[in-house]
Amino acid sequence: MRALFTLTPAEAKRLIAKAVVKLPQVQEAYKNGRLAVVGGTTNAFVVEELLGIKLKKENYTAGVITDGRPCVSDLPQMIKPYLFEHGKRVDTTIGEFVKRFTARDVLIKGANAVDPEGNAGILVGSREAGTIGAVWPLLTAVGAALIVPAGLEKLVPYIPTGIGIDHFTPEEGGISLGMPAGLFPVIGAQVITEIEAMAILGGVEAVLIAAGGTGGSEGSTTFMIEGPEENVNKMMQLVKAVKGEPPVGSSRRACEDCDNPCAYQ
Repeated sequence: MRALFTLTPAEAKRLIAKAVVKLPQVQEAYKNGRLAVVGGTTNAFVVEELLGIKLKKENYTAGVITDGRPCVSDLPQMIKPYLFEHGKRVDTTIGEFVKRFTARDVLIKGANAVDPEGNAGILVGSREAGTIGAVWPLLTAVGAALIVPAGLEKLVPYIPTGIGIDHFTPEEGGISLGMPAGLFPVIGAQVITEIEAMAILGGVEAVLIAAGGTGGSEGSTTFMIEGPEENVNKMMQLVKAVKGEPPVGSSRRACEDCDNPCAYQ
């Protein structure tokens, strides 16, 4: 049996989040180990699904692409990352938290790009490469799991390398409409897109067949799913349940508060 439907970016984020929290390694890390759900709008959905709470998702970010530009989030409104040890939230920095990680622990980090090979790209605005720069060496060294939830609105042909912040700064002869950012390539993470989410949640095979739209459907993705009738019907009920998810709002630092003005100013 086959079915066809379109997901807006927010609907896709909700569906992906439902799948991420069902992953056995996520449940095990949350209940019996350490689980870090760091900033990102899709990760805000993950926190909501994990805890059954509601967040102002646009505030669960550090850097953000909004209003047609990359920028820094509105710092006073930022929500601290949810870091869990044996099911309880702990109050510490992500850098200190991951120092206690073992191979059984899990960090969930969003991305700005994914490619067909399952690689991810993360925009970084600081010379220390932000959160991913702080955690990537240790995660790799101990063998902890890095899970990257990302909708296929972020699909690119490949993840380019060698793109640094300084390429876009005035001091180096560059220009940026928005905060200058480099791209941090991530290879070997477990990327969860809508395709993986639908396999986890409904046991169906999904194919991306179209993208884009208008009138609030910009960034949407259209899928065909295929599988046994029971599985397809189950998946369609889940899709119907996420339909109408409101779009994520905008939160960024005001231009007049910026100490590193871009070409917009």
